[in-house]
Amino acid sequence: MSIPSLDHSESAIVTRLRTAGCVFAEDEAQMIMSAAGDAAELEEMVERRVVGLPLEHVVGYAEFCGLRIEVDAEVFVPRRRTEALVQEAARLAPARAVVVDLCCGSGALGVALAASLDEVELHAADVDPAAVRCARRNVVPAGGTAYEGDLFEPLPVGLKGRVDVLLCNVPYVPTTEIELLPAEARDYEARVALDGGVDGLEVLRRVVAEAAEWLAPGGVLLFETSERQADEAVAAVTGAGLLARVAVDDELDATVIIASRADAA
Repeated sequence: MSIPSLDHSESAIVTRLRTAGCVFAEDEAQMIMSAAGDAAELEEMVERRVVGLPLEHVVGYAEFCGLRIEVDAEVFVPRRRTEALVQEAARLAPARAVVVDLCCGSGALGVALAASLDEVELHAADVDPAAVRCARRNVVPAGGTAYEGDLFEPLPVGLKGRVDVLLCNVPYVPTTEIELLPAEARDYEARVALDGGVDGLEVLRRVVAEAAEWLAPGGVLLFETSERQADEAVAAVTGAGLLARVAVDDELDATVIIASRADAA
């Protein structure tokens, strides 16, 4: 099907995207044009982007750590700053690591870490059914398994005490600040992937309360937080009997907390 009355040249699409406020209109136009199967789909995708849908939801994927990660509508879009979390995990992971990606969303973190290591036993979990459906399309080809359920609840009991790297991109936006987020996140990503409770740390506290029993000796928990929340996040970690240190990546504007069992120090 064609729509001859509309100009679908790259320059015309760039103009439409730029008028809609897309800062990287040229790059976005190329991505959309490459993803569209025909003129009708191209028009639909451009229109969806113009009205504010995240680019990744429009084209159906996100670029993350050099990989193409499938991302469905309403599923949390992996941010480039979170690549710092994967980089820290890759430096700490042992050979033949057992990796769990908790609050996995699309599964991007676990898949990216697995791609950077030689041998991995990969597990991922999320409470959002839509996220799990999406994650399975990314995690299973990487040799892993994705589970649906609340935090640790759906994981195999046999993982307790065996997890070398526990990645957990917990939601950390305070509830009252959700409305202050950019519209792309606020309106089009699942709230459960964003809302961290009253102070943004409620989900984190639930994770660290159980983390020690899942971590292997020498295992580490890594999660992202904001710079202003870092001290409180460290306090939550140490309050749960874990050791904590902060890694800051200025280039990616990322703050990563790395926690470990105190008896493994």
